[in-house]
Amino acid sequence: MSASMFTADELAVVRRAYAHQVVAAAEIMNHRIEAAFAAVPREKFLGPPPWQIADIRAGYRPLTSSDPVLAYQDVLFALQADRGVNNGSPSLHARLLAQLDVQHGDRIVHIGAGTGYYSAILAELVGATGHVYAVEMDPDLASHAKIALADRANVSVVAADGSEWPQQEVDAVYVNFAVARPAVAWIERLRAGGRLVLPLGVPRLDKRPNVGRHALHGGALRIQRVDNGFAAHWIGPAYFICANGGLAIDETELEALTAAFKRGGIEFVKSLLWKSDPRIGRCWYIGDQWALCYDDV
Repeated sequence: MSASMFTADELAVVRRAYAHQVVAAAEIMNHRIEAAFAAVPREKFLGPPPWQIADIRAGYRPLTSSDPVLAYQDVLFALQADRGVNNGSPSLHARLLAQLDVQHGDRIVHIGAGTGYYSAILAELVGATGHVYAVEMDPDLASHAKIALADRANVSVVAADGSEWPQQEVDAVYVNFAVARPAVAWIERLRAGGRLVLPLGVPRLDKRPNVGRHALHGGALRIQRVDNGFAAHWIGPAYFICANGGLAIDETELEALTAAFKRGGIEFVKSLLWKSDPRIGRCWYIGDQWALCYDDV
């Protein structure tokens, strides 16, 4: 890391301004989330410079300076440019984290943690009495996360397939890649009142150079375990890189979910049915032993 033109105290002010802009861009009013973004040094999680910023039109473009102050922009930084893996949009994550409704003392599993930046944000939100399990399948990203999060006693980095976690009941699950279905563990190991935020999506058929296989259709959902089932709520559009490992999409799911996105109506979903028979005509999408439906729980 090259020396900054700014002192540590000045960088702290820059982070505060960045955090304020992030929550404003996310259109949320959440002082705890703003404080968490202000507290975490993003440059620790971006890898060695020169850094690259994602550009929708041109793939990636390198920054000519490695001054840490440049990390405090609401942009995507490449973590693995050849695979299209990025340190995601801060304003999008702020909006999703607001929906996750993190409380002090929560036990949270972060699936697809990457190098751990948003795991650190979650660690700020749960506080010293909570715990974050940062789960990352890629060994290089997981190794970086272990180093970057080593000073946080309330975070455990787990190098594993995210479909297998959590392995005990938790208060929340935060997923950071697009999936065609929720993993069994994400649903069945939510405590009463527990929340799951995940991007549902289907990948592009063609893999474009230097951008990875991102979602062609995608939307973020909030699922909450309630007394008699699972309430569901559409948060908004979200286009993440698509899952590998145990949650990679098969062709049958791809066709059916693509058709559902093209029909529209995901914004009216109110419940998730899990291992029960759906009412035909009342569901936006029916998968294998699960469905997203228009009726309340």
